[in-house]
Amino acid sequence: MSTGHQLRLYNSLGRRLEDFTPSAGVAGLYSCGPTVYSYPHLGNMRPYVFADTLRRALRWKGTAVRHVTNITDVGHAVADSDTGEDKLEVAAARERRSVEEISARYTEAFFADLAALNILPADEYPRATAYVKQMIEFAASLEEKGFTYLLPSGLYFDTSRSPGYGALAMMDVAGQREAARVDYVQGRRNKTDFALWRTEEPGVRRVMRWDSPWGWGAPGWHLECSVMSMGLLGEHFDIHTGGVDHRELHHVNEIAQSEAYLGDGRPWVRFWLHNEFLLMNAEKIAKSAGGGPRLADLTQAGYHPMAYRLFLLGGHYRSQLDFTTQAVDAAQATLRRLLTRIEPLRPLPEALTLRAARALLAAGDVGAGYGAGAGYGAHADKAAAGYVEQLDAAICADLATPKILATLQESLRDPEIGGDGLRVVAAAADALLGLRLSGLDPREADRRRSVRDLAPAQVAVIERLIAGRSRAREERDWPRADQIRAELESLGIQVTDTPAGTAWELR
Repeated sequence: MSTGHQLRLYNSLGRRLEDFTPSAGVAGLYSCGPTVYSYPHLGNMRPYVFADTLRRALRWKGTAVRHVTNITDVGHAVADSDTGEDKLEVAAARERRSVEEISARYTEAFFADLAALNILPADEYPRATAYVKQMIEFAASLEEKGFTYLLPSGLYFDTSRSPGYGALAMMDVAGQREAARVDYVQGRRNKTDFALWRTEEPGVRRVMRWDSPWGWGAPGWHLECSVMSMGLLGEHFDIHTGGVDHRELHHVNEIAQSEAYLGDGRPWVRFWLHNEFLLMNAEKIAKSAGGGPRLADLTQAGYHPMAYRLFLLGGHYRSQLDFTTQAVDAAQATLRRLLTRIEPLRPLPEALTLRAARALLAAGDVGAGYGAGAGYGAHADKAAAGYVEQLDAAICADLATPKILATLQESLRDPEIGGDGLRVVAAAADALLGLRLSGLDPREADRRRSVRDLAPAQVAVIERLIAGRSRAREERDWPRADQIRAELESLGIQVTDTPAGTAWELR
């Protein structure tokens, strides 16, 4: 039996579509995980829906996957710099909690959002703090090989020793150095050089600190991903994913230090895949800009998490998406229509692969419990098989989820498909999309209510945002006031400023 279309993925390393086949029986996949110093916003969750779509595509093609997603609970300095405070330490001081409490609180929130969005659990979620010893050993090896130099502020990687530095960012070395971050580090040889180890400043005792050959301190941000991925996936693996913002700095530095460490002349990772930004008001949603709407905010406003997932899948992962109330409204309406049409077809076969879908159709029998034989005929078989092949072609064309959605909707309108054939098509589409089409109640797909039906906790969230916007307006902090208005609008709240104060209503 044919394996179907060839899976082709857009490799950021070279900016081209390439045929993907695993290098071994199990494909190694590493995804850059969250820095757990605050709640994840909607933009933070896009990389994980994207990585989940990739995993579903590989499963569909019959490829086993070992997936690792890290948890950054140390090493990420404010403003992504090599100096200054750690983001978790700043959050701990702000919230008057320990760094352990901060890490646990926001890691739990991240996992809750993963579950709500029906994202397949990774095989491993390593935490950076558990790998500091290995990071020190990794950095010491680079020092021994002559790739580093020591400054009072820490141990730095000398990027001039990396001949291919900047290839992922598609810049020559001179261009990469010119575009590098501009934070000043006394004694740094090149603007692109980065810290492997950050030592404590004289007289300053860090909250999170470890002893090392270079003094007490903490690891640099880039070190953890190289160390943990190699430790759990092997020295070389197939795919590394992350947001497009990592493509120009974090992943460039990961490659430089990893290939220097390995020294075998081979590319460290074969495929680098990056998702584009989620925008609001034409700007990237960012924690550093004061946060953004969370998945919990959407659900409190009556939207189902699968509506947000469908909204993301309605755009290609390499395209920027503009988050608006109108867009998520449309996604929720589409989800409700899909569920209403599919509900009579249930139960659906679960977690279908291309091979399994073809086998069901070829047998003319969806199987026990799936309405065997009902509505089948030679023409219906052929029509359903054609849609399954379209789904395969779409997922193999660099994860073209908008095409998968369009194919599913077309099949649901096609009078030539019998009930069993349509069950297979719907199950195949859901195996790729992960929208819980096999069990979600259509009535759950739209839970928006009138103001009088809102729970007190929901009203409290809205009133808190309104109060924050009012304070910003009093302080003439117009950017902050506009940001809060946009956040309220994303929750479906219409704000009106009157002489008597600010009024609000559900849109």
